[in-house]
Amino acid sequence: MLSIMSVSASGFSSGLIMTPAMPRTNVVMQEVESPPPPVPIRPVPMGEGMDLSSTAAQKRIAVAVDAADRKLKGWAMTKAMFKEGWMRAEDETLGAADLGPPFTEQTGIGWATSKEPKNREEMIAYAKTLNPVVGFWDPLNIINEETAPETIGWWRHAEIKHGRIAMAAFVGYAAHANGIHFPWNIQQPLNLWGPDNAIANLPTISFADIAAAGSPPDMWDAVPTAGKAQIFAVIAFLEAYGETSMALEADGQTHYVRGGKPGYYPKFKGRFPHQVPLELWDPFKFNTRMSAERKEEALRAEVNNGRLAMIGIFGLVSASKGLIVPGLDGLVESGQIARYSGEIMSPFSGADSSLPFVGEMAGNIGSYGW
Repeated sequence: MLSIMSVSASGFSSGLIMTPAMPRTNVVMQEVESPPPPVPIRPVPMGEGMDLSSTAAQKRIAVAVDAADRKLKGWAMTKAMFKEGWMRAEDETLGAADLGPPFTEQTGIGWATSKEPKNREEMIAYAKTLNPVVGFWDPLNIINEETAPETIGWWRHAEIKHGRIAMAAFVGYAAHANGIHFPWNIQQPLNLWGPDNAIANLPTISFADIAAAGSPPDMWDAVPTAGKAQIFAVIAFLEAYGETSMALEADGQTHYVRGGKPGYYPKFKGRFPHQVPLELWDPFKFNTRMSAERKEEALRAEVNNGRLAMIGIFGLVSASKGLIVPGLDGLVESGQIARYSGEIMSPFSGADSSLPFVGEMAGNIGSYGW
């Protein structure tokens, strides 16, 4: 039999003392004084009181890798790098500003020896190397005398990254608009865990089925919800890894808000539990054969091409929504650019209502007046 039994309901706790020798009908109930409430404990940041310098962090990463199994050393390195990056992000000195970029507060960390543009004068000189005709054009006064070097680095990195995405988007839009697609299936049933498993009953969907949906934005809407979720998961991982300072420092680089090179993406090789055949940046090693001067010239060309691609993809999307875009209107009228009736700024549609909050958001599609 029980000698002591505790009962808790709706936050109320009391003690019941049961004497084994007594019959059940003569149970003696006695109130037991409740313990004092626990003293609130202030959460301690992961890296508080720890040396977060690159040298100390590299030693901790090396210890974690050495202690891991031979087949898991890549995973141990990646995990340790993310942990070190997270501790730095939480640190009051090394972490981001309270408001975050582009409103980053000036710290000076890493900029004393940086060769990257860090003030208005250097940005004016850099802009002239990009386009001597246009020069420095900043109608919104984003880069002024009070702009922190961290903010300049953030804007430059954002422009390079979005330019690269726009170049890929422009080529992809043109390819899909002309019916070019992979000859495989994007989804098909897989009988891996028995016939009653969900993936064993998936409908077969080919890239040709997606391409038949209409315009490239219509094709995105036709992608299965699971496919969209996988794409966003990969993007989230790539973003997190690219922002991890320890992954950058392992390549001898520095984060772009600490005076590092905007647009640089860290390497994959030797840092994951499985082999990665290609790097995200320069997968075919073209840049390794370039001189430093040629690399700088190529980067300037990439920035200019990225700017043009951003204008181009916005033009294609705007034309598909029926807006007047000089030079592209004729393509819409001839049917080479198909019209899109959905919400271009919504990554999900009503077909993705199985995801949280998507059903409510999808109900507003088409109600904005365009």
